[in-house]
Amino acid sequence: MANVLLVSKNVPNCESYMKTLAAELQQFGHHVTLHENDIYDEGKSSTCDPSFLTPLFTEQTVPDYVVVGGGDGTVLLTVDHMPIQVPLVGINFGEVGFLADLSPDTASSFLKLFLEQKNPKINKCMRIRFDVNGTYVGTALNEAVIITDRPSKMLKLAVCIDGVWAEEFRADGLIVSTPTGSTAYAMSGGGPIVDPRLEAFIMVPMAPFILTNRPHLIQTGRHVNIMLVEEKPASLVIDGQSTITLTHDCNVTIEKSPEPALFIDAGENFFEKVTRKLRHL
Repeated sequence: MANVLLVSKNVPNCESYMKTLAAELQQFGHHVTLHENDIYDEGKSSTCDPSFLTPLFTEQTVPDYVVVGGGDGTVLLTVDHMPIQVPLVGINFGEVGFLADLSPDTASSFLKLFLEQKNPKINKCMRIRFDVNGTYVGTALNEAVIITDRPSKMLKLAVCIDGVWAEEFRADGLIVSTPTGSTAYAMSGGGPIVDPRLEAFIMVPMAPFILTNRPHLIQTGRHVNIMLVEEKPASLVIDGQSTITLTHDCNVTIEKSPEPALFIDAGENFFEKVTRKLRHL
């Protein structure tokens, strides 16, 4: 039998559903723990120290699976709060719910069958690690955004790839996305939809001053540095949750995280999901 951790968004309909689901899974003999605290309160921070995140579990209490009730934001926070990445699946109580593959109507029956499988299919989704001036500041499953702190003021950002000055952006900001995040903020900024099975960094300038500043798709094996050239206040926002203040001459280094997020395969085809959830909104 499986050891399952349930994480719920702090809204009444979601919380009550997850309590009912916990009782149902326990009846089938599984060990179920319901996370009691509000994960959104635990995740609030403006510090560059990632240790502010309260772990969902310890090394002695690592669950086999995590089930998340909420929207994409809840899934992102849950991934951030896991000290060790374990397979998870989301139940959509949000709007688009691109990271939450199950609906409340089908989740219970799916999980009862899934938890009986001996070799379930698990999908790996790459994440991006961010360092500022050599100090680790966080990891993104969707994206990080370097953005001006002054509305209507542009930033000047230099991108260095494998030691070569490759591009200079003058824009409101720069989105650095994973393939998983290509259907999120990066897509809204004009970036491409990328198959999540690929491993690449996606860079999308926000409202670029020069029209030849186009989105870049960069292989993860390359060494990528982003430098804030001008003395203008800016911030690095990771997955919409944590905010790091950037100063002049800050050097932001990006690399593929050694720990991908692990998602339970719910049988959703990526391209069908793009059509259903994004193009028919």
